Order: sequence, then structure tokens, then C-alpha cells
Amino acid sequence: MTDKNPTSKELIKYQEKYSEEAFWTKIKKIATKAGAKLIYYALVLYYTLMNPATPMKYKAVIAGALGYLILPLDLFPDFLPFAGLADDWAALIAAVTYALGAITPESKEKAREKMRAWFPDADTTDLGDLA
Repeated sequence: MTDKNPTSKELIKYQEKYSEEAFWTKIKKIATKAGAKLIYYALVLYYTLMNPATPMKYKAVIAGALGYLILPLDLFPDFLPFAGLADDWAALIAAVTYALGAITPESKEKAREKMRAWFPDADTTDLGDLA
């Protein structure tokens, strides 16, 4: 990847890195340091990917972005303060932007429900609506 935001074509090459088990493992591992919005965006993309009605062209980019998130070593390793998740964040934003038309209110609500279950004391009002 380059130092600019990734494109949907760049993200597709990471789709083979995606697996449901690896996604949940990574989310649990980075949840406390990543911040609520990053986790929320990842969850929205996950639920959009799992939706059978989501067109394949969106699923490929979403799986690529989630695959990139899962990678243990990427442009900036996750253990680096601040910069460590910047490239993951860029990949998620690129995928959300590309797949915005496929993201349903149901996917967003499922993501919010999961956030409330994992972080019952967290303020989830400032997650944005991805619209």
C-alpha cells in the first residue's frame, strides 16, 4: 500500500487474508486501543459482508479491508503508538466509502448492539451514521 488512502482495487488483494475467526480475534485484541469508531466501522463492514443481499463487488472490497485489518504486519505495525492503526483505519474508511450504498440500517444497528454488549459503559452516541 502507498502512503495515501487505499483504493478499492488495492483492498481487494487482501480479501484472501479475511476469515471470520481471524476477524473476531483481531477485533478483541485491538478493541481497547483502537477506539470505538474504528471498531464500529469494522463491525458495520463485517455485518454488511455477512448480509446475503450485499452485492459481490462490495463484498470483495469489504473482505479486503477486513483482511488488511487482520494482517499482523502491515504498513505500520499495530503495536506502534498512534501510527499503528492509522493504515487499518484508512483501509476501513476506504471500504466504507466504497460500499456506502450497500450498508443497511440493520448492519449499523447490529454493530451498535455489539458495541453496547462489549462496552456497556461507553458512550456510543458519537459513532456517526456513515451517511
